Amino acid sequence: MMSRLLLLLCLLGFVSDFTAQNLYTYFNRDYDMEVQSTLYSSKTRFHTAIQAWRIGDIKKIANYDSLTQLNRLEKTIEKKWKQKAWNKFLNDDVVTLYKEKFWFAINPLMNFDVGYESNEEKTRFINTRGFEAKGEIGKGFSFYTSFYENQASFVNYLDSNIRVTRVVPGQGMVRSFKEDGFDYAYASGYIAFNAGKYFDFQLGYDNNFIGDGYRSLLLSDNAFNYPFLKITAKFWHINYMVLYSQMMDINFKWSDDLGYAKKWTTTHYLSWAASKRFSIGIFETIVWQTQDSTGYRGFDVTYLNPIIFLRPVEFSMGSPDNAMIGLNMSFIAGKHSTFYGQLILDEFKLSEFTDDNGWWGNKFGWQLGFKSFNLFRVKNLFFQTEFNWVRPYTFAHEKTITNYGHYNAAVGHPLGANFWESVNFIKYNYRRFYFKYQFQYARYGLDYDDQNFGKNIYEPYTTRVSDYDVKVGQGLSTTVIYNDLTVSWLINPAYNLNIALGFTYRNSTNDRETVNTSFIHFGLRTSLSRFYYDL
Repeated sequence: MMSRLLLLLCLLGFVSDFTAQNLYTYFNRDYDMEVQSTLYSSKTRFHTAIQAWRIGDIKKIANYDSLTQLNRLEKTIEKKWKQKAWNKFLNDDVVTLYKEKFWFAINPLMNFDVGYESNEEKTRFINTRGFEAKGEIGKGFSFYTSFYENQASFVNYLDSNIRVTRVVPGQGMVRSFKEDGFDYAYASGYIAFNAGKYFDFQLGYDNNFIGDGYRSLLLSDNAFNYPFLKITAKFWHINYMVLYSQMMDINFKWSDDLGYAKKWTTTHYLSWAASKRFSIGIFETIVWQTQDSTGYRGFDVTYLNPIIFLRPVEFSMGSPDNAMIGLNMSFIAGKHSTFYGQLILDEFKLSEFTDDNGWWGNKFGWQLGFKSFNLFRVKNLFFQTEFNWVRPYTFAHEKTITNYGHYNAAVGHPLGANFWESVNFIKYNYRRFYFKYQFQYARYGLDYDDQNFGKNIYEPYTTRVSDYDVKVGQGLSTTVIYNDLTVSWLINPAYNLNIALGFTYRNSTNDRETVNTSFIHFGLRTSLSRFYYDL
């Protein structure tokens, strides 16, 4: 039955050489090294920090179609239907329809993964089925949607995290499945419109990312999808992004009719590509709750103005909301090597900082990183090292509903606050074979004995343990060492269908417990998103 269905899908395809303009790239960065290397180049000027990248913008500086077809498996077959089946299985979208001013494509999505966790002596699995549909109408309008249905059993540390948060990292809220598994579903989608030379509009239920690193302290794709409207203005060497989002706190429910407590965010990001090597971006965001003590507040039109500084506006209203500012920078050294960094300021008082007294209210974090494509002139050899450091209580607020979080996850770094972390990658691909090794060393302070030491952003900072002598790592000092090695073969680059063999070893240690994880697994998957399982 399955083989007949696949054959039918292949026969339904018409042509595959369509040209995408207004669609956006996938967030997964494991299988697009050629594209990344082109964008992080001293020969181009591109606003890499605003992700996902719009394909039409990439095409202005590079031959995107050629880059994505470099590893195409060509074979000439006499019978037309066999030729089409070959290309549909190994090179192209499965179902395609192409007309003069319209194209449409559908792909199956999956993750059939099974493995053995030796320390727990348990078999773990992920059973994901789904689909994506995408297309364009005319030259200015595009659309994308995807849906996933899942059942899974996760390794020990992820299982513990999910049972506390009730959410699979970056994915849906869970229900119980059999003895120790979870059942969950999630969807994403957007419509995008290009309004001439200067403006792009995207209305979606998805994620966004600001930065050039693996992590982002400003805005990451760590949390669950959320509804948003993104407007991007492009002129000279400037990209200016305005993002209106609605997020949710699933720890509080107003009523069956109103559902979970909601909040709005307005985010501004001004990116200046000062040269082909140096870029700098200024970030600001504001978070406010939909309902407050006065009743239903809704979307506050005060924060609607796209070209106003949000912090003075929030201060003029009596500072009821959560405001943050930040900075993102990158510098390309050589041909394809990039130094990058971020700074996030939640609250900051210079006099307390210069006194060096560890005042709790100096809530900030920073990132420094380096990545290089074609390292040591070895083609397709990628190296990245990144350091992140965030003070306690950063991203938290006096009320949980106005923290910088969504769906029980941080919108910034997955570890929340009160931590430092070194995360490193080595990646290499030969044709369609891909090798990836990740090493992470992190140290953070956990809350214990009902005391708030500042890691959990879902604890209000009003319950802090002290006002002074607040340090990164305070609380139950915990060290995490994470190793992950994955070898995969890319079956179809059109939607990142691949088979993968992986091994993960993780050790978490503090004075109260040691948790070891040793896990080997094999799977058939479509890798479109990034799920941060390296908690």
